[in-house]
Amino acid sequence: MSELGPSPLAAGERNLSVDEARAAIAAVLRPLPRSDSIELPLPEAAGRVLAADLISPIDVPAHDNSAMDGYAFAGSALRADGPTVLKAAGTVFAGKPFAGTVAAGCCVRIMTGAVMPAGADTVVPLELVQVQGAADSGKVHLQPGTLRAGENRRRRGEDLGAGKPALQAGRVLRPADLGLVASLGLTHVRVMRPLKVALFSTGDEVAEPGTALAEGCIYDSNRFALGAAVRRLGMEVIDLGLVRDDRAALAAVIERAVREADVVITSGGVSAGDADYTRDILAQAGDVSFWKVAMRPGRPFAFGPLRRPGAKPGDAASPSWLFALPGNPVAALVTFYAFVREALLVLAGATPAPLPVLSARSTVAIRKRPGRTEFQRAIVEPVSDADGHVGWQVRLFGSQGAGVLRSMSEANALVVLDHEQGSVAAGDAVPVWLFDGLV
Repeated sequence: MSELGPSPLAAGERNLSVDEARAAIAAVLRPLPRSDSIELPLPEAAGRVLAADLISPIDVPAHDNSAMDGYAFAGSALRADGPTVLKAAGTVFAGKPFAGTVAAGCCVRIMTGAVMPAGADTVVPLELVQVQGAADSGKVHLQPGTLRAGENRRRRGEDLGAGKPALQAGRVLRPADLGLVASLGLTHVRVMRPLKVALFSTGDEVAEPGTALAEGCIYDSNRFALGAAVRRLGMEVIDLGLVRDDRAALAAVIERAVREADVVITSGGVSAGDADYTRDILAQAGDVSFWKVAMRPGRPFAFGPLRRPGAKPGDAASPSWLFALPGNPVAALVTFYAFVREALLVLAGATPAPLPVLSARSTVAIRKRPGRTEFQRAIVEPVSDADGHVGWQVRLFGSQGAGVLRSMSEANALVVLDHEQGSVAAGDAVPVWLFDGLV
């Protein structure tokens, strides 16, 4: 038995639901080792995977400070039986701490973020006071019940204490995360090495864009669409180009791919009608399983570990993982989103969050038979009811053919109808994957 444990990837061709295929993939994947990491300056770290918990070296905020523009004073001065009157004794600006102590019965004008001066523990907003005389030396009046002692003071370390984790390992770093790291005074962050993904398309009928198109041929779009989807995940793409329907050529490109990459993604060549040698070579290169997944668009799919050069059959240590996708452009992309995207994040050491699913009302009836998962291209739009409440509606968009990439380009979402779902009536709520955040 290999280190992968009992394999859920049964030999031979299987018929699986989308959920079964996703579970089988998830059961065998292991992330890159945490030691496989590099340190990057913050401007280069967006979209990368944090390799270790980031521990804050300081308290955030670093001192008690004012949450707003107002007047700072001792909360014990507040009166319940009448107005509280305080003598203004100066102004405190952010970055310029107050010299001295706020005496009893006095207050200081204070700006948002300024250090709370000694003798003060409460801030009253400017709009809640009446001032007689100069703002920094007059009389400040506030009515009873205006606020409670201690309000509007941000305490040192209340957001994050020194020695506490600011971000956890496995997080895909977003702009706000990098701002947080910078706010801790740090200039670099340790991230996982980017996953290396080899990509190629197969078939004699596929031509390279920019070349003359022979009769009966089509330009390759899959490498460009899939490559962009991989790069959006912050990963490195190794473009191995087009591979003709030739046994030696395919064997050579597979050998190169497993030598150079953590993951190999192919499109075309895995359906039952394709050349037998394509399936034979993929199967011989590792423990690849060929599945028929009950989904539309999609269906033919192959997945499994490919042995590194020099590895013996049965040695599953550090394999290069194969994802062989359908050749039709839309089917290739949908299969990528359904199975490969999350798998790549796991392999890259990320902790992938579930895809956000929006519930929207279908404006049309959708015919659907139980027994397969369907992914329908659609347009999602906001809609307001008679009371002004905003919700979401969705309408199918364009041709749903597996080879029609234009409707995939112009849509902004996929309606996802699960395995047991039947037909949908107009007005029914349906789950939707938004392309923003997905692609």
